Amino acid sequence: MSTGSFDGVSVVIPVLNEAPYLNEAVSRVLEQKVDVDLEVILALGPSIDNTNEVAAKLAQRDSRVKLVQSKTGKTAAGLNIAVRASKYQVIVRVDGHCELSPNYISTALETLVRTNADVVGGVMAATGITNFEKAVACAMRSTLGVGPAAFHVGGSEGEALTVYLGVFRRETLDDANGYDETFIRAQDWELNHRIRKSGGKIWFNPNLEVSYRPRSSLTALARQYFEYGRWRREVSRTYPETNSVRYLAPPLTFSALILSGLISIYSAISAASLFPISALPIAGYAGLVVIGGFVVSRKQSMKVKFYLPIVLTTMHLTWGFGFITSPKHLRSR
Repeated sequence: MSTGSFDGVSVVIPVLNEAPYLNEAVSRVLEQKVDVDLEVILALGPSIDNTNEVAAKLAQRDSRVKLVQSKTGKTAAGLNIAVRASKYQVIVRVDGHCELSPNYISTALETLVRTNADVVGGVMAATGITNFEKAVACAMRSTLGVGPAAFHVGGSEGEALTVYLGVFRRETLDDANGYDETFIRAQDWELNHRIRKSGGKIWFNPNLEVSYRPRSSLTALARQYFEYGRWRREVSRTYPETNSVRYLAPPLTFSALILSGLISIYSAISAASLFPISALPIAGYAGLVVIGGFVVSRKQSMKVKFYLPIVLTTMHLTWGFGFITSPKHLRSR
């Protein structure tokens, strides 16, 4: 695979409370076979577990691993700090709980050269260990769970609105002034949108896979998708042209189900004749997630099938609730 005239690759990883996963995440990076120099910059936030000790041992074992401090621990800030501390022409964005596929970086370099893209990326390959995590992984890799985004469900190689994580030409990041640190979530989407607005090319290659470990509890999943919804609304405020049916579907679904529930309760209490009709949205949605969940998890165990409707409902409704309740002062400007 041709890597063009790149002088090397800088892998940047913002790290906060990643002790159980960091060793494997960094090991997968260091095992990458590339014919250019490679460095790994870990931006260490104020972790409350032993993440920093794990990072220190990684740096002691391999001189390619460098540590920098990120006082706030916020993702965008940590990424910008790591990029400023890096030295090579290609920036590979990685998370502390992700694992790169064996040829990820070499494939990304080849794709950058072949397509003349500014950013390349691939699939967020959610992979669970427990039955609950497997259910979340099924939902996250299905159109029913997260919509038709290629970086979730796969697709053909080509230009895209955004990609998971991303491998960047350094000059592209510099021209964009890096990540917008006022975005606590959705910073990847926001950066890729600015790059596209300035004439840059974002390229999706399904051969670029990154294993992602889903949230391990319903509470953690609900919190995650609530924050996704809140910050997607902020993206919509900042860039109204990005609104689409995909992003409006969860808040509309949430609103319809709440309205349906309230009318059904009122009808039942007052003996009004609206009850059967008013309950149709709830019944229809319940049927969708039960039948759809069974289809999505058809190759999984019965325990995973049991969790799917619960997982799908949690993802949809917390995302929608987060979108609707997102405050205008969410982002400090």
